[in-house]
Amino acid sequence: MIHGIINIYKEKGFTSHDVVAKLRGITGQRKIGHTGTLDPDATGVLPVCLGKATKLCNLLTDKDKTYETVLLLGKTTDTQDASGAVLEEQTTDYLIEEAVQECIRGFIGSYDQLPPMYSAIKIGGKKLYELAREGKEIERKARTVTIHDIQVREIDLPRVKMEVSCSKGTYIRTLCHDVGHRLGCGGCMEELIRTRVGCFTLNDSISLAEAEKLKANGTLQEIIIPIDAMFETYQRIVLSGEAQRLAYNGNTFTIPGGSDHYDDDEYVRVYNSDGRFIAIYSYSDEKKNFQIVKMFCDSNEMT
Repeated sequence: MIHGIINIYKEKGFTSHDVVAKLRGITGQRKIGHTGTLDPDATGVLPVCLGKATKLCNLLTDKDKTYETVLLLGKTTDTQDASGAVLEEQTTDYLIEEAVQECIRGFIGSYDQLPPMYSAIKIGGKKLYELAREGKEIERKARTVTIHDIQVREIDLPRVKMEVSCSKGTYIRTLCHDVGHRLGCGGCMEELIRTRVGCFTLNDSISLAEAEKLKANGTLQEIIIPIDAMFETYQRIVLSGEAQRLAYNGNTFTIPGGSDHYDDDEYVRVYNSDGRFIAIYSYSDEKKNFQIVKMFCDSNEMT
């Protein structure tokens, strides 16, 4: 079984679940999960976790992201993107570039964003988009998101091309909708490319066709990112003897001089004497020991 992360370029027309299904066929293994939904019309970076790396899915979903998008002003749709049914069209003749720039810059920072009905958020055990397709609209709570930066790349009204860096949970189509609303003409998202998820970038991604080719010639493993590469900023601890045995079972362990080298609640990467990655632990200054955070070693690998 393959264990690690593969940086897939999701092409237009595929859902994130489609990508997982395709990779299951390519790799011949079932244990695969994606790290955050991309709409079918969107393209770009989709890190996919294989084998034991599926334990990282939630962690990678939490990473900041960067998108390139085209905002179409003057049009409001039910899905907040150009594929939806048009609800209203308004003129944009009165808009000037300076006002559009100023409005967009006003979204930098934290703001309360109302999740769209056409989203995968679950309420009462049902996804919002399922309710939306039934013609239902229910009350949703606004969620605080953070827009780290917006770079306007080109303005050719009614279109605005921009790059957005944001926190997890941000809906770019809702941002487009909100910009249009604030400008008084409405707006929707016309195009979307995700160019970065945490350390994963568009330049390093590969298509499903490329992944299939690599699997066929036996070189897919060469582009798989190992699990512990996600924790390179953490200090590395190599264990042996009794401490190694304890770590294999997820128990607390101590090492000589621990309090001299580690801060309270500091996360560390733990390896066995052969250099095999075991788990992520954190140091407790109060108890002077290391405590399990997440295990990545199976029992059949223990020596």
